[in-house]
Amino acid sequence: MKNDDLFRFRHMLDSARQVEDIAREKSRSDIDSDNIICLAIVRLLEIIGEAAYNISSETREQFPAIPWPGIINMRHRLVHGYYKINLDIVWKTLQEDLPPLIETLEDILGQ
Repeated sequence: MKNDDLFRFRHMLDSARQVEDIAREKSRSDIDSDNIICLAIVRLLEIIGEAAYNISSETREQFPAIPWPGIINMRHRLVHGYYKINLDIVWKTLQEDLPPLIETLEDILGQ
């Protein structure tokens, strides 16, 4: 694996853990009522997607358990469709997709 890819895997994991920390003990309505929480979560998801987007295709092929297209497409949607983000999808991502992603990234990085 290229050093740059390893660096980006670490960014993905760090950002995913930060999202998990922010969302811990929060409810779906907290994203609507607290703009700072919402902005932080969206920004960290953008970082995860940007890091994933910049990981080499060779490395992505080595780790098919990571849903690369979904992560990258979400990043594009959050960045380019910032004016109409569906927070239900963001919440579902936090609840359903983030925990297995963290687990996979920890396995990859040996943590």
